[in-house]
Amino acid sequence: MVQFVKVPKERIAVIIGPNGSAKKKIEELAKINLDINSEDGRVEVKAEEDPVLALRAVEVVKAIARGFSPEKALELFYEDFLILDIIDLSEAAATPKELARLKGRIIGRDGKTREIAERLINVKISVYGKTVSVIGFPEQTTIIRTAIDMLINGVNHGTVYSFLEKKHDDLIRSQLDSIEFNESEE
Repeated sequence: MVQFVKVPKERIAVIIGPNGSAKKKIEELAKINLDINSEDGRVEVKAEEDPVLALRAVEVVKAIARGFSPEKALELFYEDFLILDIIDLSEAAATPKELARLKGRIIGRDGKTREIAERLINVKISVYGKTVSVIGFPEQTTIIRTAIDMLINGVNHGTVYSFLEKKHDDLIRSQLDSIEFNESEE
């Protein structure tokens, strides 16, 4: 199995890492071979064994390409249900100025909005180029996608924070219910 991923040229060095360390780690964990063309930003992922691990490697490469550090992206290998969700902002922004404004709303002053969202919903968020990317479990990424849609549509930051706090409480309640259910089965 061979797959190709287009990567911004300025992110190629990050995928490779110091002395090739990030590339080697991805190759070892996924049992794949990465062929990186730094001229055109094309990364070829060749599966040697497990095609599912190869698909995971593609997600890791995409995550790094979208601004995540290799350490954060590699978490995709360690949790089966962890996903990468990439949201394209170019559809919501007609001009570069509008794109910059939307990115600013999502990041918040001094990174406050992104930090609150990451902390309350327990996800990782990267705003890079024309995208916002999220690493989290499906329920978490759905919540963040909704919060980002709210920000794109001009909803007040305070309202978005309240939404995130309510969803944080819902997630905790859901986890507690799951623990209680599992204990009652024993």
